[in-house]
Amino acid sequence: MMTAHLPQVSIWREVRTAVETGSPDESAAILAEQSRLIRRSVLAMIGRARAGHIGGDFSVTDILATLYFGVLRIDPADPGAPVRDRFILSKGHCAASLYSTLAFSGYFDPAELDTFMGPHSALNGHPNRTKVPGVETNTGPLGHGLPVAVGEALGARLLGHDTRVFVVCGDGEMQEGSNWEALMSAAHYRLANLTLVIDRNRLQQGARTEDTNALAPLADKLAAFGWQVREVDGHDHAALLQAFAPADGARPVAVIANTVKGKGVSFIEDRVEWHHKVPTPDQIDLARKELA
Repeated sequence: MMTAHLPQVSIWREVRTAVETGSPDESAAILAEQSRLIRRSVLAMIGRARAGHIGGDFSVTDILATLYFGVLRIDPADPGAPVRDRFILSKGHCAASLYSTLAFSGYFDPAELDTFMGPHSALNGHPNRTKVPGVETNTGPLGHGLPVAVGEALGARLLGHDTRVFVVCGDGEMQEGSNWEALMSAAHYRLANLTLVIDRNRLQQGARTEDTNALAPLADKLAAFGWQVREVDGHDHAALLQAFAPADGARPVAVIANTVKGKGVSFIEDRVEWHHKVPTPDQIDLARKELA
């Protein structure tokens, strides 16, 4: 059974305090460093396992780093605390980035990352809440995370808990009808404690989103469904911190985070083939240098 890694929890608390007390530029620089460490970790994990979704992992990294090291009210030493913020990675195939973020936050020993997708490892290709502390719900089938997050947000309200719920969906995932039903429900119940983050990297498996099933004008559609929409550069940590602020009013918040699939490595960036491609040893060496 995985348990909190207390030395890493202490490091996380120090970083979190530095982010909360620093100037906007200082906080952004700290979060950028955490993102770099996460990307390097993901690169090593996928290279070792010879499997993974490196493009989507890298596009969502800055979002995860900002949430865990700057926004979420959580205690990695007590992952089951009754009153805590909740995070759901609906695009569950990008589990490597979530696992690295959780490990660097202290939810479990970072040494466990070496077992990613290995035999009997808790860190399989999609997050499992019964195996990995900090995972709020199992994800993998796309279109499930947002509906679950709506239930979490509504449940927190019914319990009277001061809990915010965050969910990250891929933009290709927004072609799922279940998400639009959930969008309607969240607006109907005025779930101001719910924030949807769309990783808008404009690529999905096999093609660009707009060539597959166009989402544009996405902001207008979300606003028409009754959501407060904020659109930002998904790699700008300072902008993300502002975008993740509590709702202004009684509507749920949708953050369109414009990202680059494969962000951080030149030969992976914005290339559709890197959705589920594994770098060769030589490519890993080159990517490691770019992430140095």
